Amino acid sequence: QVQLVESGGGLVQPGGSLRLSCAASGSIYGITAMGWYRQAPGKERELVAAFTSGGSTNYADSVKGRFTISRDVAKNTLYLQMNSLKPEDTAVYYCNAEGYSGGIWNLKSFDSWGQGTYVAVSS
Repeated sequence: QVQLVESGGGLVQPGGSLRLSCAASGSIYGITAMGWYRQAPGKERELVAAFTSGGSTNYADSVKGRFTISRDVAKNTLYLQMNSLKPEDTAVYYCNAEGYSGGIWNLKSFDSWGQGTYVAVSS
């Protein structure tokens, strides 16, 4: 089992900044892809930013130039620095990770989600 725990959400005024964190724990052999998604009320979950299995980064057009994804591979932790926040960024932000768990002789693939952290941008 691989668990993801997000933190760092909260209420911020338009133009403000927040930094989200996602810590992965459990019997992790390796993480191949990791990213942030969000879901606003009444809308579908959408990609915000992610490190792909190929090693590149993807950003939603709506956050390019404002959000930055980073990671600490040794700590299995993912971050999302969000600057110049707008009311339309209000959503529950979820962390996702894909990879392999277990030992070298019994690897199992996993695709895990965190419980989400709420970001509200409002004056």
